[in-house]
Amino acid sequence: LYLMPWGIYLSIYLSICLSAAAAPSASQTLIWGPGLETNIFLPARFFFIQTVDSTGRNFTTSPGEKTFEVKITSPTDPYARIWIQILDRNDGSFLVRYRMYASYTDLHVQILLKDKLVGKSPYVLKGAVYHESCDCPEPSGALWEKNMHCPASFSQIESDLSVFPSVDPDHNTHEILKRFGKRHSLCHYTIKNNQVYIKTHGEHVGFRIFMDAFLLSLTRKVKVPDIEFFVNLGDWPLEKRRASEKPSPVFSWCGSNDTQDIVMPTYDLTESVLETMGRVSLDMMSVQGHTGPVWEQKISKAFWRGRDSRKERLELVKLARANPDMLDAAFTNFFFFKHDESLYGPLVKHVSFFDFFKYKYQINVDGTVAAYRLPYLLAGDSAVFKHDSIYYEHFYKQLQPWVHYIPFKADLSDLLEKIQWARDHDEEAKQIALAGQQFARTHLMGDSIFCYYFKLFQKYAELQVTEPKVRDGMELVEQPKDELFPCYCARKKVVRDEL
Repeated sequence: LYLMPWGIYLSIYLSICLSAAAAPSASQTLIWGPGLETNIFLPARFFFIQTVDSTGRNFTTSPGEKTFEVKITSPTDPYARIWIQILDRNDGSFLVRYRMYASYTDLHVQILLKDKLVGKSPYVLKGAVYHESCDCPEPSGALWEKNMHCPASFSQIESDLSVFPSVDPDHNTHEILKRFGKRHSLCHYTIKNNQVYIKTHGEHVGFRIFMDAFLLSLTRKVKVPDIEFFVNLGDWPLEKRRASEKPSPVFSWCGSNDTQDIVMPTYDLTESVLETMGRVSLDMMSVQGHTGPVWEQKISKAFWRGRDSRKERLELVKLARANPDMLDAAFTNFFFFKHDESLYGPLVKHVSFFDFFKYKYQINVDGTVAAYRLPYLLAGDSAVFKHDSIYYEHFYKQLQPWVHYIPFKADLSDLLEKIQWARDHDEEAKQIALAGQQFARTHLMGDSIFCYYFKLFQKYAELQVTEPKVRDGMELVEQPKDELFPCYCARKKVVRDEL
């Protein structure tokens, strides 16, 4: 009998032990997130899986996209219509999202690893679990906020509303229309008894569909305070900063240092939340599952694609043509400026947004106003270079330069220098990419967007000194009919019983 040397036995033993430790552990792996709570009612619900090995160490790279299986069932309906997606975030964690097409009772969420239940699975969402089109608002705003784990405040809301000691809906109805109604496109909204009413002003009011859809979605989930307000449907904020005049409260999707509009999450981000797992492909969740190769395998260049909606974008493309080893920037459309092929061409084909993340560095430069792609760029795992800008979105106050992004000057004069810095400080650039990514995962998901809007409406409603009214010419924005899968709202039954 041939006996192997003791050292070989030891080597085999150690390799077996190490491979066992490196394998995902069903008992140690962590599961958490809002999609495991009954009362967090979102268009697409979601939760997270962090892969952990048997020694308790978190995976930092993907264990394989097919590692986990998720089953969601209802004991009361064997034919539950629930679409599930597992997105591998390539850092050892997974984002699981699911969209329900009917309402169910006591949903069971099972997470499986090779047929073994993971964590504390199955998780049971007790009671009625409502789907997106179910009209079943929580009567108590305070309870809804608690259930949603909303923050106590948002710094941008506090700042925006600080210039309005009070709000007079009767006065605003005349003043805002007199000042802005003829040259701009506005929506005049009243929410009364949790029903949405609207009157539009101006020629180009197509973007009302985004606001209509979100207000209907919010009022299906929670009773919104009675409120009357104006939404600017244009790109540019309207209310100039003039110390001598009393400003009018106008809600806009973008703010600037020169204006004092009340800022909401952009229509783009808002729609992506509503249509997640629906008709949009780019949203804050899908990006997390398509972040390209790991950092070390990304191309060490800055990348940008877009249209010619700002002079600085022309300069960016010229800079790229002169420095192709550092910067890959090109136009996909030419519309605003004269198309000079010799300076800015050639036009290139559209690139899938997910392919942006093949590059280590992403350029975010203003368009007509703020570039609304910033949330999605942050959610990837590339370092974002952000243009110094007078424009801002609702979350910019929470971002820190050199922590969440790398800043560069408005005239692009230091952009190449900053790209070179990132190349020379690879680990620091990687940490900035990760911090930006973590910010997006924490502050820019659907639950945060719903919290932001509700808190904004709540705080604004508290400033009103006259009663919001359904004005002449306003029409009811009706909730969509869901005759195929109607929901039974247990809350409404409770209210009737109490009466």
